[in-house]
Amino acid sequence: MSIRVLVSDHPHRTLALATESHVLLFKHAHTGPNLGVSRSLTASSTVPKDRKNEAPRCMVEFLQKSAVELKGYRTLTTAKGTLGLITLGDDVFVCVATGSREVATVRPGETVQQIVAVEFYCLNRSDYDHAGGYGAGYRDGYREPNPYSNTLFEDEHSYESSETIAEHPFMALKKILSSGSFYYSYNFDLTRRLQDRADADTAVDIASLDEGLLWNSYMINPLLSFRSRLTDEERGALDHSSLLTSVIRGYVGTLTVPQSANPIRSVKSNYPATLTLISRLSSRRAGTRFNARGVDDDGNVANFVETETIFWSPTGICFSYVQVRGSIPIFWESSSTLIPGQQKIQITRSPEATQLSFDRHFDNLIHRYGIVHVVNLLSETKPGEVELTERYNLHMTRNAKMKLEIEDKPEGARSDLIRKTEFDFHEISRVAGGYDGAKQIKPLISESAESFLYFLTQEIEDEVNDAANKGQIHKKIYRPVMVMQQTGIFRTNCLDCLDRTNLVQGIISQTALELFLEHRGEIAHSSNLSVFWMRHSSLWADNGDALSKIYAGTGALKSSFTRHGKMSLGGLMADARKSATRLYVNHFEDKGRQNTTDLLLGRLVGQEEVELFDPVSDWVQERLRSRANDFESSEVIRVWVGTYNLNGKMLRDASELRKWLDVRKGEGFEIVVVGFQEIVELSPQQIMNTDPARRTVWEQAVKATINETSSEKADEQYILLRSGQLVGAALMVFVKSSVLSKIKNVEGAIKKTGVSGLAGNKGAVAIRMEIQGSSVCFVTAHLAAGFGNYDERNRDYQTIITGLRFQRDRKIEDHEVVIWLGDFNYRIGTRPEYARDLIDTYRQANGQGPKAVNALHDLYKDDQLNIQMVAGQTFPFYQEGAIKFLPTYKFDLGNDNYDTSEKARIPAWTDRILYKIDPTKGTDMRQTEYTSVMNLRFSDHRPVYSTFNVQVRVVDEQKKGEILKELYAKRYRQLREDIEDDESDSDADDLVGYQSIAPGLPPASSDRRKWWLDGDKPVASKVVPPEEGMKLNPDRNGNPWREGGEDDWVLVEELETKERNKKEAKSKPEPPAPRKAKIPPSVSIVSNDTNEERNKTPPPKPPAPRGSSSRAATLTQSWNMAGAWPQSRNLISKNPLKSRIAIQKQRSPSSSTHKTISTVLTANQLKRRQHKQRQHRKPTRESNLTKSRTRPRNRFANSIATKSTDIHKRKQQSSSTAHETNTSLLDQITLLHNKWCLSIFYKR
Repeated sequence: MSIRVLVSDHPHRTLALATESHVLLFKHAHTGPNLGVSRSLTASSTVPKDRKNEAPRCMVEFLQKSAVELKGYRTLTTAKGTLGLITLGDDVFVCVATGSREVATVRPGETVQQIVAVEFYCLNRSDYDHAGGYGAGYRDGYREPNPYSNTLFEDEHSYESSETIAEHPFMALKKILSSGSFYYSYNFDLTRRLQDRADADTAVDIASLDEGLLWNSYMINPLLSFRSRLTDEERGALDHSSLLTSVIRGYVGTLTVPQSANPIRSVKSNYPATLTLISRLSSRRAGTRFNARGVDDDGNVANFVETETIFWSPTGICFSYVQVRGSIPIFWESSSTLIPGQQKIQITRSPEATQLSFDRHFDNLIHRYGIVHVVNLLSETKPGEVELTERYNLHMTRNAKMKLEIEDKPEGARSDLIRKTEFDFHEISRVAGGYDGAKQIKPLISESAESFLYFLTQEIEDEVNDAANKGQIHKKIYRPVMVMQQTGIFRTNCLDCLDRTNLVQGIISQTALELFLEHRGEIAHSSNLSVFWMRHSSLWADNGDALSKIYAGTGALKSSFTRHGKMSLGGLMADARKSATRLYVNHFEDKGRQNTTDLLLGRLVGQEEVELFDPVSDWVQERLRSRANDFESSEVIRVWVGTYNLNGKMLRDASELRKWLDVRKGEGFEIVVVGFQEIVELSPQQIMNTDPARRTVWEQAVKATINETSSEKADEQYILLRSGQLVGAALMVFVKSSVLSKIKNVEGAIKKTGVSGLAGNKGAVAIRMEIQGSSVCFVTAHLAAGFGNYDERNRDYQTIITGLRFQRDRKIEDHEVVIWLGDFNYRIGTRPEYARDLIDTYRQANGQGPKAVNALHDLYKDDQLNIQMVAGQTFPFYQEGAIKFLPTYKFDLGNDNYDTSEKARIPAWTDRILYKIDPTKGTDMRQTEYTSVMNLRFSDHRPVYSTFNVQVRVVDEQKKGEILKELYAKRYRQLREDIEDDESDSDADDLVGYQSIAPGLPPASSDRRKWWLDGDKPVASKVVPPEEGMKLNPDRNGNPWREGGEDDWVLVEELETKERNKKEAKSKPEPPAPRKAKIPPSVSIVSNDTNEERNKTPPPKPPAPRGSSSRAATLTQSWNMAGAWPQSRNLISKNPLKSRIAIQKQRSPSSSTHKTISTVLTANQLKRRQHKQRQHRKPTRESNLTKSRTRPRNRFANSIATKSTDIHKRKQQSSSTAHETNTSLLDQITLLHNKWCLSIFYKR
């Protein structure tokens, strides 16, 4: 089905996947939808992202094509379907499959498509539209390979060279999805084997797929959640449109078997048979060869593949046989060397800590497939593989299912649910002179093969009666009937589960087919089976190559023998080339491929799913957070942490460790963490290699000691959870067996810092885990030595904190609780004599009293670690308990004397324990003890230990899910009731999440519905007073939600009284001027200044420029020319906020009315005007003008004041002619002023 990918950038960017009848629309959260009327009941709405750590959000709508206007959209490409949504920072991308091809036909009507091209389109930015090259060079939705990859061609229609296109941020992800290892089907559930879907409908229910085999579950889950909220009709339309695509990873292939080579006789038609191989790679513990090994805490193993062989014949017979492969289900790791075929193998957990996960793995297999027959192909002589085989056998014998009786077992059947066969592939092939020796496994597995049988269906003819035709036969149909079921599987493994495993699995598949043909009696009558088996071998060779490319980066070894049945010279040379290529890929490409795989599966640190919110979901999540106490609780885990620098010495008497490893205090400890430094002498030969022998000895000594002390209290025994070593540094974590089920995802990592990161004499070992819902990380470190090398120690810390990485690129700082322990080598920067005197003072006081406390306090002031932490140079935000013990370095061996050698090193607290907590995630920790053990004297250091109470989060996922369902049901029930009670004729989806805030008010508006436009009516409101004689209060606050203030309604009488009082208040006369003020007759001045300031006589100001219509400027001219300016200026206060000058026109004797001109000017305004007037005066006139201002000229002043009054009256009468009138009068005033100045000048 063809799907068009459309985009519209205006008004907001919108991406559309359009089929012939429907459209799936995507929008980023910060853009508001403008899509017209929705027909969906639960269309997701956008919520602005206003919290810093909130996952990116977007909106999705599924609409009929007729409801969306697509004229403004442009076409990007055509697609086969969408794989889901993925984020990059705050950007949201839609992944679509743009190219695919049909590679298999399992049965008629059941086809499989292989993805060959994908694209990622950003929802909120157009920058990436051309990154990586969309459009050009594509045909049928995917880019054709360029045979001249090193040549850059320009567009034939362009005369200028094209600009360099930036690489798409998901280019690595596009590469892996387009590699040809991903498959999907429109017709059937590709994640389930034929036996599990025998009775299922042909329609694919994308919500019921096996998530363990689904590879785009992280990306498709938000869309599946959106799908679950659609109505049944909409859900069916979405499924029918094939817009949502579910993919598996592995291999799918079909080869046709011509009629001449068909082993089934009585073929009634000329149609060929088909032979299909489907390999489904699990996504639970996915990764590359040296990054994913062994088992995890949930029982999932690396490189787990379910392979199904399907043979369909035109006679209606369908045969299916399933087998699995997977890594050895114990905790182990390996590292590649520069020699092909050699690996360093390390078992990381003790048998006690492994058994639980081992049992979970086989429990899952038994529950899913039935009886399990293990075929182990590891070598019995090769180092590393021998240890794995021994541990494998140990766990097999401890598994209870090995001897579990089967009820109603047939006579002669074996009674165990787990069987095991050891088959040293390399040794047998060497003895047999080639890989033909692998066929010797057939007798070893024949008994189980016959008991497991296979899945078989047969089509039968059935008659359907037509009720409308009075029971007469209407038509005949053929329906499959299950004849036989497979009751067990073979689980095959080698070291990598690639080359040897694929060859042996091909033999097992052939054995099952031969058994099927033998049961039908076809084997003796088939004369041309060689063509059939050749096609079978070819499929298995292609299968081995495909799976090997995913896990190791190259095709499978021995594929030449698998394909042709013999090993040729060309096959040997091909295997040598593949081995060399693997060496390169494993060293330089595996880390990047692992990160890309984790990105696809959503397992990188901090990676979150895209959230599609609808109003209902927002309400539910808010209520769920408020009910967190119903499904969340806390649990206190007691942890003992200790560190000891052994100085390369071995303990003669293990009982001495009891002085330090005393775990009997209080109620005991659930977790014991022990860190050692210098467990071997750091010689030049040792620092480049890690010898695990010494670590093993100390592991046994520590385990025996802590179990001995716990046995005295009849307590549980401790088991070794995991250990790690870097030359001389070692870290061991022991836990009680009862706590083991609460711990998962245990990982280890190391980081070298010696000799610029090349040597392991200095560095760190870290172990991380998840305890219930909290993440915890323990780090033991041995930093650079030397008194003055604190800068180098700071750099070592930075190197460790930034360079040490766990799986999925997880860092130390990504954990909620981090505890550092070890020999940090920070010294005390003081004189040796002063330090020893303080220590002697402490010892003389027996460590008690103020003297001892003050001595340690004075010594701690010069501690380098404390100084560097305070300065922020190292261990930022870490804490350390109060140090109440003597320095732990450096002692003479066997006594308590500090260094008496020639070097006489200054005593120092080199051995420390620091910790940091992130309480924002619900985890807390409290340190209960921090001390040292001074009577353990076989090293030049003294051991230190600390105890903690860690409060971890416990989440009941089952209870949480129940509450979630309850809240959703409650919310939808409320909405339906509101919709039924609502009398307005509106779409149901417009009311979802938008209820009225008060009875009688309409629901709140949505993006598609506005209540004020309901029924195409204009906006109107009907307000009824609560009582008669009341009106709206004009003095009420404009914000109706603000508390206090005026009432909304008031009585008419009260309102009239308020208005009358306001008018009276406005009509009050102004108070008269003070009587004692000495001012001219025409001016009243009020000032707070002193008399001294009044005697100052600044120069007068010239008149304002002509044409000014400002009333203040006009009045200022009047004051200057009236002779009032010199005195008014003298009366201005120093404080401009307190000074005011009021000028009033006195009552004229001949006038019957009182005319008043008033204004208020600040002192700053008057000073500015005075400054401007000074700039226009001539120096020759300054003295004369200053003297003339001492005496007022009443004749000219009265004339000028009268003119100013006329200006004011005319301006009030007509605003249209005010400017012209003022201009003419100002000219007259200016003329009078000039005459007045000239008369004074000539008179003087």
